Amino acid sequence: MTSPVLALRRAILDRAEGDETLLSLMGGVLRLHDEPPRAAAPVYALFGDVTAKDWSTDTDRGHEQTLSIVVWSERGSARDALAVAERFSDILDDAPLALDGHRLVNLRVTELSSVRDRDSRLTRVTLRLRAVTEVF
Repeated sequence: MTSPVLALRRAILDRAEGDETLLSLMGGVLRLHDEPPRAAAPVYALFGDVTAKDWSTDTDRGHEQTLSIVVWSERGSARDALAVAERFSDILDDAPLALDGHRLVNLRVTELSSVRDRDSRLTRVTLRLRAVTEVF
């Protein structure tokens, strides 16, 4: 059985790959990675921290996940990072995603925050989400 974390990530990737507006904002290709790409120019996004908590009962198995997508953009282009993060929010908030081995009960965007990274001076926008899943 696929883990709920990996199943949700795959579904997010599938949803994002099919969104022409998001692809356009990211330069024509989806740049959503597990790790920072070597020498990649921003704008790109990373799967950030995730926590999956078991909420199983005697009759049902499931998880509550809190996860993040972190968007990075070049110096002086906070607008680009915010536009990408807001598009992720638009396509993921309450989206009816199909998960392998799991059923998505709900997916909500809970927070969007923007900061300038002290070391690189790149803009970092973090989109936080909450998902509840059940095992088939």
